[in-house]
Amino acid sequence: MDIRYIQYIQRGVLMSTDTARMLQELEIITSTLLPEADTIKLKLRYEEIVNNYTINRRTPLSLENDMQDKITLFLSARKLEGLSPLTIAGYEQELNKLNDFIGKPAIQISTPDLRNYLSSNDQWKPGTISKKLSVIKTFFTWLVDEEILLKNPSSKIKQLKQPKRLPKAENATELEMLRKGCETARERALLEVMYSTGCRLSEVSNMMVDKVDFASGAINVIGKGDKERIVYLNPRAIFYLEIYLEERKENEDDCEYLFTTVRRPYRQMKPKTIQDEIQKIKDRSEIGKNVHPHILRHTMATLAMENGIELGDLQQLLGHDNPSTTLRYASVSEERKKHAHKRFVQ
Repeated sequence: MDIRYIQYIQRGVLMSTDTARMLQELEIITSTLLPEADTIKLKLRYEEIVNNYTINRRTPLSLENDMQDKITLFLSARKLEGLSPLTIAGYEQELNKLNDFIGKPAIQISTPDLRNYLSSNDQWKPGTISKKLSVIKTFFTWLVDEEILLKNPSSKIKQLKQPKRLPKAENATELEMLRKGCETARERALLEVMYSTGCRLSEVSNMMVDKVDFASGAINVIGKGDKERIVYLNPRAIFYLEIYLEERKENEDDCEYLFTTVRRPYRQMKPKTIQDEIQKIKDRSEIGKNVHPHILRHTMATLAMENGIELGDLQQLLGHDNPSTTLRYASVSEERKKHAHKRFVQ
């Protein structure tokens, strides 16, 4: 046995418990970060240094909760990466809930702490837990990547297995029922634009009048990650949008956004207002099931698949980064499968 190690062990007996514990933690870190280093030599050097100090280990209560500072750093990094304000707000809300529940400094948060949080509410459905876990994993992975933490307490927690559910969509008949539920030019134009383009709620809210080319039916929109893409209006959407914009002109509404508030001063129609508008349309129609704006996006994608659109084209129109997201609509289209079977299986 190395004589240096024997001397190290003998001297360690005389150390305080806190000093010995600190040395042990330093040894673990060293062996992790510098596996090729002369650990015995480093241990002896560490001992020489710490013997010049009085070491008292801080209790959990004496450590300041720095989670809020780390959450702020994380959100700032996400903003620089181009994430939308809505996504940033979602991260902030979830991480603040985590911090309120656990109430520990980031370095002290353990895997059991996270499991306790994720299982703390019996009302949370698997989908809700998965979303929360996704935020938690993203946050702690970032802390480790930035070398703010050495270990990721969320790495051992696996995502819940969920049954694959097909996106809900309206059929052609239900879409007509929604059209009959529209009373104003704005409502009809909004419904037709949302269906024709398949845009997300935030994308519709941010549409600009000067980005619409009525000759080609093209609209430039800003999607997730601040990425720009072109979507298209069908003839029906162009027709009702022109009626709506003419009405706005008569009311001297010169707001730059495509969809605006009803009363002066005319302002951008926010996502919540659009949601309320679609709910009003649904309530007037005879559709018994729940209808939310995102269903119009699913409806556009599903009906496009049934009419034979290529997956790659649909991916571009919907603004999906991952083709597998668009692939969901291939399994939705039962009508298309039935026609394919009739055509190819004799």
